Amino acid sequence: MIRAIILSALAILSLTLSYFYEVKPAKSAATDATSTAFKITPYAINSGEDMVRALELYEPLEEKSAEEFFSQKLNMRFAEPEKWQFAETVARWIGTPYRYGRSTRKGTDCSGFVTSIYREVYGIKLSRSSHSMFRDVQRINREEMQTGDLVFFRRSPKQPIFHVGIYLKNNKFIHSASNGGVMVSSLKEPFYRNHFYAAGRVN
Repeated sequence: MIRAIILSALAILSLTLSYFYEVKPAKSAATDATSTAFKITPYAINSGEDMVRALELYEPLEEKSAEEFFSQKLNMRFAEPEKWQFAETVARWIGTPYRYGRSTRKGTDCSGFVTSIYREVYGIKLSRSSHSMFRDVQRINREEMQTGDLVFFRRSPKQPIFHVGIYLKNNKFIHSASNGGVMVSSLKEPFYRNHFYAAGRVN
C-alpha cells in the first residue's frame, strides 16, 4: 500500500516537472543540429505563484581542432603535420641498444642516432661526431628550442662536447644513452641539467 502511494506521488511529480521544463526549438532556421549545441540554464523560483521558466541558449559547436599525431612511445602529441614523420621515426628507434661507433637499429651511439634521424627524415647529412656536429649548427637560445633542434652536453668548460640528442618538446629530448640506448629523457634531470651546454638548429 505504502509503495503504491510512493509510486503514485513520483508519477505525479514527474508529470508536473515535465509540464514546467521544456526546451524551445532553435529560432534560426539556418542553424542545424550539426552546428549548434543546446544548453538548459539553471532555473530559479521567485515565489509560489511564479512558474519555473526554462531558458534556452544555443551556442555554435566549437570548431574541430586540427588533427594531432599522438605517439604512445613518446607519450606526446604533435599538432604540426610537418612534425609527424619526425615523431614516428624517432619513436621507432626507442629501445635500440647503445653501440659505440654504430648508427643502425641494431645499435647506435648518440651522434650515430642523430645523423640517422636527420638523414632519414630530412635528407640531411650531418657530421658524424657530436663535437664536429656542434660546429655545423646555428646556436640558439634554450628558450627558442623547437622540435628537431639539437641539444649538446659537456662535462666542464675545459672539455669538449661528449653527448648530443634531439629536442622533442616540454623539456624532453631523445638520445642514445650509454646506459640504456635510445630513450626519452628530461633536461630537468640533474645529470642533463648540470651538463647541458647549448642548443643548435640545423639550417
